Amino acid sequence: MDDLKSVTRIAVAGMKVQAERLRVISQNLANADSVGQRPGETPYRRKLITFEDAMDREMGLRSVHVRGVTEDMSPFPKRLDPSHPAADADGYVMMPNVDPLVEMMDMREAQRSYEANMSTISVAREMAKRTLEMLK
Repeated sequence: MDDLKSVTRIAVAGMKVQAERLRVISQNLANADSVGQRPGETPYRRKLITFEDAMDREMGLRSVHVRGVTEDMSPFPKRLDPSHPAADADGYVMMPNVDPLVEMMDMREAQRSYEANMSTISVAREMAKRTLEMLK
């Protein structure tokens, strides 16, 4: 039973980090069009989440945790829009460095990882149930 408890704990840790990853991706998508209001003002900068392998001392297990959320330092694309209040002298507006297509692919991957961890928990519960039935 301890092995099944360990599997469940690891899967729960995986679900937590994927839920946090989905939150960061959602924030990026929500701000994909957030630009400055004055020339030279920086637009929204894409956020990136990083994970780390961590030791769960209570259970003696290695699992995953969120290391942190950082900003993507890639350059901002520019769009020609001379009428925009944030346009520079040449008429270009700095746009967020968020690519909605990349964010949607990342979201789908995070969703699948979350579902895989959820399936692992379901299988562990079913195995525990069957084990108890066999012991009766």
